[in-house]
Amino acid sequence: MSPFELIHRPVLCAAKPLEASKIRLAPLPEGAILQVVGLADGVAAVTEAAGQAGLSLRPNGPGQWFLVGDAAMTRTAIDALRGTLGDGFAVIDQSHGRIRIAVEGSAVESVLAKGTGIDLAAFPAGDATSTLIGHISVHLSRQSATRFELMSLRGFAESLWHDLQTMAGEFSDPRH
Repeated sequence: MSPFELIHRPVLCAAKPLEASKIRLAPLPEGAILQVVGLADGVAAVTEAAGQAGLSLRPNGPGQWFLVGDAAMTRTAIDALRGTLGDGFAVIDQSHGRIRIAVEGSAVESVLAKGTGIDLAAFPAGDATSTLIGHISVHLSRQSATRFELMSLRGFAESLWHDLQTMAGEFSDPRH
């Protein structure tokens, strides 16, 4: 354990949500983001562990998942989650290195289509994938027909926020 206390400062704390009639961009709380790696057939165990910990599950490929929540988790809580999963799974705390942004509204597909090659109309709620928004790597998760959550590395947060604001520009004018 380091003798120095690390002080957490939210990276998008100065970012004001963009709210318009057809689109909304909002930084989400920098709570818990855990990456779980294990057997591809371990989804049931990971789903159960996420539910017990009060976290949401985001698939990230075969044998990989993100567990996310709005509240930070203590090391003890993360260790308990690791114990729930048992052997064959690794849990990596990514909370310090990733951020989440909500993008929602009736124009969400039009806005995101400006930055990614994913066919968002064929991307059902509950699905998630890693992709690019412009030049920035993101984990894109569809929450509902009109809401997506983007997760990115912390160092790209301000650039991603700026790109999303630019992409949403045509919908942010109150005349639209």
